[in-house]
Amino acid sequence: MQNAKYPGTPFRVLALESSCDESAVAVLDREAGLLAHELYSQVDLHRIYGGVVPELASRDHVRRLLPLVEAALRSADTRPDELHGIAYTEGPGLIGALLTGAALARSLAYALRIPAIGVHHLEGHLLAPLLEPEAPPFPHVALLVSGGHTMLIEVLGIGAYRLLGQTRDDAAGEAFDKTAKLLGLPYPGGPALAQLAAQGRPGAFRFPRPMLDRPGLEFSFSGLKTAVLHALKQVEPTDAVRADVAWAVQDAIVETLVAKALRALDETAHQVLVVCGGVGANRALRERLAAAVADVGARVYYPRMEFCTDNAAMIAVAGLARLLAGQHADLAIRARAQWPLDSLPALTA
Repeated sequence: MQNAKYPGTPFRVLALESSCDESAVAVLDREAGLLAHELYSQVDLHRIYGGVVPELASRDHVRRLLPLVEAALRSADTRPDELHGIAYTEGPGLIGALLTGAALARSLAYALRIPAIGVHHLEGHLLAPLLEPEAPPFPHVALLVSGGHTMLIEVLGIGAYRLLGQTRDDAAGEAFDKTAKLLGLPYPGGPALAQLAAQGRPGAFRFPRPMLDRPGLEFSFSGLKTAVLHALKQVEPTDAVRADVAWAVQDAIVETLVAKALRALDETAHQVLVVCGGVGANRALRERLAAAVADVGARVYYPRMEFCTDNAAMIAVAGLARLLAGQHADLAIRARAQWPLDSLPALTA
């Protein structure tokens, strides 16, 4: 985050993220910017199960978060008594995983006698591009696309969000993961499928683009896994065939996302698109969006690759903004598995 965004007296925030299978901690200063961000991924822990096991995720957060706090403070050359606030992910996410981060954050804030704020995980993703040297202006359209969410959101300002459309079933990242599993690819499936797709041939298979033939900004990806399953039953699944299927799966998802994002820009008359969430790191999506958005005279912004997936730097951005606006949590330890994004208060300061 650039210095000009929050001029004034010093304010330094410690942030914790523990909504799923990433343990992460960051330190953000409104004048000096991002001073540290630490992350421990549980991918190896969950890989043998083919997906995230909630109880194991919670237990690993207990082990990892405090050492990550200590590492982040060392990296930021910051003593605990130099912190002015603590932010943590309150939801949505896995309830046990969220509680580990919330309990640690509230305990630290109480011990240090500083305010704490529970942050909406998706707001963190929406605000992650503010960490970049060239931050997107408000208002804009955001395509938030991850393993658990696929949403188009009109972002008028911090906290001022209007949902334009979302998936009716599977998220795009979930579609990547499910079809990757059918192809025998390791967890996490999305990056593995994208890597395999690079070896595939365009046109060998074609899968449906749900809901593109009707107006609106809703998504549906649940039928993609079924289409892939039927296609694989008709052929010998050689390495070449699997690569062709991976290319076609990625093409179907990317084309759908691009088309709906352009439709959202047209319907809102905005000229700025922000793409955030883990699927935003997909290179095919970035290439297609860059060309498509340029054709309509708009601009597209992303967080850097490391801030597309879950991280604490994005929680720090959202938390810092809300703490500076005078918002803070009480002493209760809260976590929310579900939390409507449009229920957040818009910032007035």
